[in-house]
Amino acid sequence: MNPFTRILLVAVLLLAPAPSLHAQTAVDPSGHWEGVIQAQPNMEMKVEIDLAKNSKGEFAGTFAQPAQGVKGLPLSTVAVEGRSIRFVVKGGPEAATFQAMLSADGKSISGDATQGGYSIPFTLTRSGDARVAPVPKSPPIGQELEGTWNGALDVNGAQMRLVVKMANQPDGTAAGTIVSQDGSGVEIPIAMTQKASNVTIDVPSVGASFAGVLNAERTELAGTWTQGPSALPLTLRLARP
Repeated sequence: MNPFTRILLVAVLLLAPAPSLHAQTAVDPSGHWEGVIQAQPNMEMKVEIDLAKNSKGEFAGTFAQPAQGVKGLPLSTVAVEGRSIRFVVKGGPEAATFQAMLSADGKSISGDATQGGYSIPFTLTRSGDARVAPVPKSPPIGQELEGTWNGALDVNGAQMRLVVKMANQPDGTAAGTIVSQDGSGVEIPIAMTQKASNVTIDVPSVGASFAGVLNAERTELAGTWTQGPSALPLTLRLARP
């Protein structure tokens, strides 16, 4: 199967460092970008990229693939030098590398997306301001849930290790992240809901959720990871200090 037609069960973003580039006239790439990659002669894949500067003045952004329910996945790094832009989307064992140039008028980005030996040209068009979603905020959770939880999904015989971190915040809310150790290592924000021993974790960026039950010793969360048509057993275990 052409690797461009697949998306990892737990989608994650990984931006690789950009190579040295010649100095160019800088053009601000901030905004919402949309385009279509012709994955196969009769198959198109719509993608969206949102780029904006963070509080440090550095570029950050998100990736979306609407047909797969992927939206707002954080980019770990955005490499911009002059009009050259490079980012890598890692959705499984093979990363998809997007290397492009911003047009002189700043209205389009064109280049090549490469993955698993395939190289396909693409063009993204700016269609407004960046739509970077805010980090999810959750109601406070019990102290027993605070900390780092480790688990693994069995995806077609391959183990995908996951690390979930949850903690209460000074403002009275709770916040958390999930990261795939066998993916890019990028922490993705999550939302949590706790009702006694029943715990739900939502990962809106990839349209996934986990519903589990905390055991009596408060050391394991056993339940089901659901994403699209897939439902897989998952047990998260509290990491010892």
